[in-house]
Amino acid sequence: MLPSLRSILDLPVVRDANPEVLGGEDKLDDPVRWVHVSEVLDLTGLLSGGELVLTTGLELDKEPGRAASYIRSLERAGAAGLVVELTAPRERTTAALRSVARSASMPVVIVRRRVRFVEVTEIVHRLIVAEQLERVERARDVHEAFTVLSLESAGTQQVVETAAAMIGAPVVLEDLHHLVLAYSARHLATTELLDDWERRSRTTPSPAQADGSAKRTGPEGWLQVPVGVQRQLWGRLVVPAPRSAGADDDMAVMVLERAAQTLAINRLAERDQRELSQQAQAGLLNALRQPRGLSEAEALARAGSLGLKRSPYYVPLVFRAALPATASLSGDPLAGQQEERVLLEILAGVLKSMASSGLTASIQSGSVGMILALPARQLEDPMLQRLADRLHAHGGDFAPQWTIGVGRYRSSLLEAAAGIDEAAHVAETAATLREPGKPYYRATDIRLRGLLALIRNDPRVQQFVESELAPVLQAEAEGKAGYLELLGRYLESGGNKAAMARGGYLSRPTLYARLAKLEDLLAVDLDDAESRTSLHVAFMLHRLRG
Repeated sequence: MLPSLRSILDLPVVRDANPEVLGGEDKLDDPVRWVHVSEVLDLTGLLSGGELVLTTGLELDKEPGRAASYIRSLERAGAAGLVVELTAPRERTTAALRSVARSASMPVVIVRRRVRFVEVTEIVHRLIVAEQLERVERARDVHEAFTVLSLESAGTQQVVETAAAMIGAPVVLEDLHHLVLAYSARHLATTELLDDWERRSRTTPSPAQADGSAKRTGPEGWLQVPVGVQRQLWGRLVVPAPRSAGADDDMAVMVLERAAQTLAINRLAERDQRELSQQAQAGLLNALRQPRGLSEAEALARAGSLGLKRSPYYVPLVFRAALPATASLSGDPLAGQQEERVLLEILAGVLKSMASSGLTASIQSGSVGMILALPARQLEDPMLQRLADRLHAHGGDFAPQWTIGVGRYRSSLLEAAAGIDEAAHVAETAATLREPGKPYYRATDIRLRGLLALIRNDPRVQQFVESELAPVLQAEAEGKAGYLELLGRYLESGGNKAAMARGGYLSRPTLYARLAKLEDLLAVDLDDAESRTSLHVAFMLHRLRG
């Protein structure tokens, strides 16, 4: 930290001169960036801010009346303080300084004994240079630490804990919905750190930091930086707990920024380890989905070399995993891949027992794709049912729950491979349903709520929800409860105010009055069908998140 005027006054060379603070005591702890010795009364253009000015005040003895303009000019230049050496009885100068200092916005100090200004300058400048060197070394240490975390693709929790240790304060990573993704409470109790988090976070807006300076925002004075790549932001890192008076906010923000960069890089990096046979099938399946000149005959030949029998029909399938929470929090980046390998082995055994064939490979994290050879159209449902039954029986009670999405059968292998995307969409959407009850799902089984559940974690969708519901959510965070429930009832009734009133929710006059307030709050026309649709989609996404 840069030295403060209070610490400079406590130096032996200054303390022995009996310093007396005439005014500006509340600024004694402000940092001093440099020391400037001058006897002239006009320092216009000579100061850049943060300097401590040392003077004997001999020029003031000639014109004590200029004391006010002199101090005001130092204030405008951003000086950190003024120290005047008054060794002889100089009553007029002392009185003038004392009168002006009462209203000064910077500290004004007089010393009664001679001070070696050169010694003060040497000591303070040595402290400033040492602080700058320490800052450079700390910046290097921070850079090296987070570079290693990036190269190692460290987990989110490890990155957050490293940032908290460097800052010496709790650090929280949240998403765009103000939900906590990871945190390090340090010496603060978790219940105190995360109590009523969403409301507190919503009342702390993200500031624009175009000048790059550290800024505290919100009622609790949070330090924060966004997390993401360019405009594709997906969260923010914050230091929500109050910090000590001597804490370095600029250094803390630098640590947060490096941590945010590491999180963004690690999210983009994916490391995958597969067996050679699985890599071969995955490569072929990818080639079939994006053929780029691959003919049907060549596709059949390549698939046949990997065990897929020629058949009149092919069905695209995708198995989507719903892993237990412990697996995703275990810290092992290969945990999900291990479950996929187990599934691939199970599917291989099931296909062999059914005397059927298929091309199977992991297509993305948590999803396994398959092209199932179908001897006849009438066998589609029986084969899918047997596949689901065998998978469930083999997995047992403690196995991950795999949701099966089914695309449309095709007579062409390339067309069936193109249907993997449709099957993946169905599987991922079905995996989010609250009450899955079917052994497998087709597109006709998934409706709007399932689709919204599938895309609810997309940052662009989160931004849409926040944009649509921001006034209502802000009101809820400020304690003005009831608007969100009212909006939900109104939308679910299809905008039928009379039906809401008949349902006994509120009396008709009260209901109409509250809906008018809601309309003013949202600044939209609730009678407009498009506005209701947009709000309803945002409301459903918000409820799905909860």
